Amino acid sequence: MAALINRSFVRICICNKFKQRRPQCSFTTHSPNVNAAVQKQNSSIGPLDGIRVLDLTRVLAGPYCTMILADLGADVIKVERPGVGDDTRSWGPPFCGSESAYFLSVNRNKKSIAIDLKQKDGQEIVQKLVRQCDVLVENYIPGKLDKMGLGYSQLAATHPSLIYCSISGYGQTGPYQQRAGYDIIAAGLGGLLHITGPMDGEPCKVGVAMTDLSTGLYAHGAIMAAILQRQRTGKGQHIDCDLVSTQVASLVNLGSNYLNAGQEARRYGTAHQSIVPYQAFQTRDSYIMVGGCNNQQFSSLCQMLELDHLSDDVKFVSNESRVNNREELLAMLSDKFLSKTTEEWLVVFDGSGLPYGPINNMENVFSDPQVLHNQMVQTMEHPTAGQIKLPGPAVRYSQYERPQASAPPTLGQHTNVVLQGMLGLDDVSLKKLRKNSVIE
Repeated sequence: MAALINRSFVRICICNKFKQRRPQCSFTTHSPNVNAAVQKQNSSIGPLDGIRVLDLTRVLAGPYCTMILADLGADVIKVERPGVGDDTRSWGPPFCGSESAYFLSVNRNKKSIAIDLKQKDGQEIVQKLVRQCDVLVENYIPGKLDKMGLGYSQLAATHPSLIYCSISGYGQTGPYQQRAGYDIIAAGLGGLLHITGPMDGEPCKVGVAMTDLSTGLYAHGAIMAAILQRQRTGKGQHIDCDLVSTQVASLVNLGSNYLNAGQEARRYGTAHQSIVPYQAFQTRDSYIMVGGCNNQQFSSLCQMLELDHLSDDVKFVSNESRVNNREELLAMLSDKFLSKTTEEWLVVFDGSGLPYGPINNMENVFSDPQVLHNQMVQTMEHPTAGQIKLPGPAVRYSQYERPQASAPPTLGQHTNVVLQGMLGLDDVSLKKLRKNSVIE
């Protein structure tokens, strides 16, 4: 009981501290018996409402992380280079108005301020902004921000509750720490390219930058955990995320196969190293993904294909035997799948309980009934591009109704309002900073 009282006391003290610094911040614990009307009243309040994030990231892993935080209600302030902005603003075509579709994809619900961090005045502005933020996320080469007075130890000295998340290619220490971090390089070093591609073909990259995206997800989860820990201790911390560590951690079963059994991984195209059948099959007009991941599913698949005798064949009665006789089994299944179109097979498998689905292009993805039902397309008005559409957040909450998303910002769109609102700078000060090219 004493431990519970102490934890509650710490939480109250921390919350009061945050409320004094920023009145809108509030951490509330609701009992299961809270009146439904009160819960409904709070349904538009995001899980991270009141948390302020200073975003010093660019390109993909960092911006993806901070967009997830913004989707959950955090106030995310994106710091960009005057005149240039995030690298991805120029990564086109395609462009929507003056903005690249790439930049739009990972920067919704954020504010943009343009500050030159190479100038002393710009560094001082960021230092002042940090004091009013809960989280800082950056993806500079390790040590770069320390030279600007913006390293973790420097900022934490005056702001010990700061959660400072660094995203890099290889980590803050070690022999590769000064190397630039790029998705495909980390995917190669971390083994993903070795296991991706046709069985007898060259290594292939995944169609999207999955190592970057996974690192952004890891970073987002780590920040959430650090926020919870700070509620108990009152202290922030430095989070070290990197692309290579994310990729190695994501090897999961293939990494375990090697570490525990010495089994080297190889490319299998869409097939699976340990499960047969579980892959794409060519149909009369395209491809379909199908799995018979256990004996019952394999038996059902054989029935659907009118190949019932295969499920009784001693060479295919268990997954182990199917893996050992992979080539013979797949040859018979592949021949059968060529007899119908993908749409005809989808009708055959409907209601069967089997894992199956088409391999969609973008048009089919965003017109799929389940994708539309899950509200995975967001429409918003952009100040220069007009109406834009983006893939929406992947998670839904019973007690949080997502508000209309704000469009990704134009470069420096919120410089004045942020610096006036957070630092109290007047028009004269802003004009002087702009004249000296410190801000845009």
